[in-house]
Amino acid sequence: MGQAAQAGTVVVHAGHLIDPEQGRVLSDQAITVIDGRVTSVAPWTGTPAQGTVVDWSNYTVLPGLIDCHTHISDGFTEGDPIEALKHTPQEVALKGAETARTMLRAGFTSVRDVGVYRGLTDVALRNAIEQGEVPGPRMLVAGAYITIPGGGGAVTGAAPDVTLPADMQYGYVRNADEARAKVDFLFQHGADFIKLIATGAVLAIGSEPGALELTPAEMQAACDEAKLHGSYCIAHAHGAEGIKAAISAGVRSIEHASLIDDEGIAMAKKAGVWLDMDIYDGDWIEEEGTKQGWPAEYLAKNRATTDEQRAGFAKAVKAGVKLSFGTDAGVYPFGLGARQFAYMVRYGMTPMQAIQAATTVSADLLRRSKDVGALSPGHYGDMIAVAGDPLRNVRLLEQVQGVIKGGEVVKGAR
Repeated sequence: MGQAAQAGTVVVHAGHLIDPEQGRVLSDQAITVIDGRVTSVAPWTGTPAQGTVVDWSNYTVLPGLIDCHTHISDGFTEGDPIEALKHTPQEVALKGAETARTMLRAGFTSVRDVGVYRGLTDVALRNAIEQGEVPGPRMLVAGAYITIPGGGGAVTGAAPDVTLPADMQYGYVRNADEARAKVDFLFQHGADFIKLIATGAVLAIGSEPGALELTPAEMQAACDEAKLHGSYCIAHAHGAEGIKAAISAGVRSIEHASLIDDEGIAMAKKAGVWLDMDIYDGDWIEEEGTKQGWPAEYLAKNRATTDEQRAGFAKAVKAGVKLSFGTDAGVYPFGLGARQFAYMVRYGMTPMQAIQAATTVSADLLRRSKDVGALSPGHYGDMIAVAGDPLRNVRLLEQVQGVIKGGEVVKGAR
């Protein structure tokens, strides 16, 4: 998730600075970034003698946003069950480069990309961004999905005689030994973490969100192997039993958690497991998916999970469970992820808590709290500017005016 340091000194004059580490707002601040990292945050005392000044004195500045559940490397939004079969790996890679730029300009300077159908295209995109070949957020990638054949992480809906290409089957497992072997394969080929498809999926033909797909033994084997590589597993899990089985296996976060029950919430809190709940995109699927003629199965499963997921989110907020910011970018058009902030506030968070979810809390989940998610000295100089006060109107984060990554201006506010 690193990047070659940006040479030189940049001083950002922030009219207001939201500090999610301390949960406070500072006025008229100078944020100094040298060779890509913050070296000081102090009151503005006038134009410095050295360095390039970025004048954001008319804006509110906060750390670059983090989305812990994206699919930017796939490049294409959902809707057609066999969309992935229509594109070569080369097409996917080029489209991914376009969507990475879109995400960055929307203010998301770090993402956890949680799986691709064309295996390892996410590794290639992450590497290209790190090497400065294409613009995009800092990325952590999964390499592929660990899934049962025909399960929630597989391409389904094609004719029975269609054979999927090998790179769409990198994560297929049928027993615990295969789970262990496939996890090792993905780490050997550049994955940062592992994504388990513990239950069925909403956007997959013939897959039931409430049904357990991977067995507890397979999930345990995968988690154990990930630990040997110094990493971890996360779990796509809608159903309550799958959520609890994944927590028991040792995953670091539960993705979606749509049908979580009270026991699952208590288990997540006790185990220190993050819930990464995409509570915005159910509305997008209902409204736009209906207009665009998405499969009736998709729409029915979305209706059966959306309200339940939001109720579970509200309970998790009250229970004090760790809630990160993950949107499932790719279900809806890329660049709209900040729409989720308003939903997080609607279902129980304060605006500051929602911002912390997308900064400090998510940075901790990613094991990158020393690098991203804050603007104190030592962190990357990743920041955004918005007009007005997002603590009064969190929807202002949907209109990011300026973006800086590693001290380099990506999108300049005027």
